[in-house]
Amino acid sequence: MRDGIEKATVRNIAKEAGMSAGALRYYFTSQSELLAFSMKLVSERVRERVEAIPPSIPPLEGVKRCLLELLPLTDETKKEMEVWLVFTQRALWDPALQPLSEQIYHQLRTAMKRMLELLRDLGLLRSDVSIELETERLYALVDGLAMHGIMQSGKLSPSKIEEIIEYHLRSICR
Repeated sequence: MRDGIEKATVRNIAKEAGMSAGALRYYFTSQSELLAFSMKLVSERVRERVEAIPPSIPPLEGVKRCLLELLPLTDETKKEMEVWLVFTQRALWDPALQPLSEQIYHQLRTAMKRMLELLRDLGLLRSDVSIELETERLYALVDGLAMHGIMQSGKLSPSKIEEIIEYHLRSICR
């Protein structure tokens, strides 16, 4: 968190933990394993935050809050997005990371589709909205906001990100 994910090498982490690189390599034999562990940790944190959203809130608000948990709105979630960016970039050429990348993509896409199906089943989604197309559009919107939220954090505030998510949800709902 302090020095950024690129400085999170086995050697640097071992030094920080006061252990030898050899001892740490028992747990992480490569930089890819370390990055995969970090990405799994990010995914787990997001899942825990989403599960903590009270089911008693109105469904549209619940969907909005779920989506916001995927975006860099706090210092903590900005660091998580940095891990996601590095992981995604490295998974393009590192075959060791590609299965986890596919798994995370599938989980996020499935979650977004389920949110849309929930809105549809509750009669909140406009009848002309295609679940399949809207799933891809919503995923693209969240990915784009995540990227811009990290790369242009001074220009795209957390409140503006929330406003964009609200605007989009209102545009597809009755």
